[in-house]
Amino acid sequence: MPQGSTGRPTITDVAARAGISKGMVSLALRGAPGPSAETAARVLRAAEELGYRPNRAASSLALRRTRLLGVAMTVRNAFHAELVEELQAAAEDAGYELVLAPVTRTRGERAAVETLLDSRCEALLLLGPEADSAELQRWDARAPAVVLGRRPRTVTGAGPDVVRASDEVGLRLVVEHLVSLGHRDLVHVSGGRGDIAADRRAGFEAAAAEFEILGRTLEAGFDEEAGVRAAQRLLAARTPATAVVAANDRVALGVLDALLRAGRDVPRHVSVAGYDDSPLARLGHVQLTSVGQDPAGQARAAVRLAVERVEGIERESVDVVVEPHLVIRGTTAPPPIHMSQ
Repeated sequence: MPQGSTGRPTITDVAARAGISKGMVSLALRGAPGPSAETAARVLRAAEELGYRPNRAASSLALRRTRLLGVAMTVRNAFHAELVEELQAAAEDAGYELVLAPVTRTRGERAAVETLLDSRCEALLLLGPEADSAELQRWDARAPAVVLGRRPRTVTGAGPDVVRASDEVGLRLVVEHLVSLGHRDLVHVSGGRGDIAADRRAGFEAAAAEFEILGRTLEAGFDEEAGVRAAQRLLAARTPATAVVAANDRVALGVLDALLRAGRDVPRHVSVAGYDDSPLARLGHVQLTSVGQDPAGQARAAVRLAVERVEGIERESVDVVVEPHLVIRGTTAPPPIHMSQ
């Protein structure tokens, strides 16, 4: 029988016997919402077989706890889905469970956050939120919040913690790669309004200026339809660019679709790069050059920061910046000879 170093069975032993996470075991032993009746019965049976007895002092404290971390995420965002997978793994390692509240076409971010708070989540993990700084601070005052993917707009030391990749570095990596291939006329299909789109646009413009190339920006949005519309505008231009840098992978897929329908070969006629290195970018028939944001690293940092505040560590808010990396695939190549001369 596997046991802790003291010979007394631990919650880890119970989790191993029941075949579920420590966080779920903790919920089941306290009778908290989350585990199904079947799961709760399996946990109780495993605890009885092992002779597990919870620490009374810890159990008394836990009665006021849920050990739930709430996640607000956009369901159509492939990168958010990947982040959730990594957040789940990091939360389980810390003895916590996730509660998901999707942001959809008919359900806004505010409603999602209220659902998480009503569910007694002890902290909030907000993926690419669109709320302004004042609202983020109000949510943080109700439950410790960690913002993923968006740089802070508040006074240093105040408001939610932030975990993000450096968009400035990420866009510079894309531009540097395209310049090394010989491109001198680039178009950035922007994500439109919002802090994340603004940071990526600024990163693109700074990189274009640094490498002394023509860098134009088309305002669009953060989905496939925006990419299609932007590509149609590019195709109608008298002097089309030789490469497109999209605000994210979904926009890049829209661009690729429109170019394909118009008979333009990628990358022979035009190169396309995305951002997020989402599962969509890795599909065999897509093979999109894209910027990776280390979702596993972001998830571990976000859960650690949330747990620190939930468990009473007093500190100022922090801004954790993860270094992005460029993944080069099949949608970028040197420009057509007649256009690069």
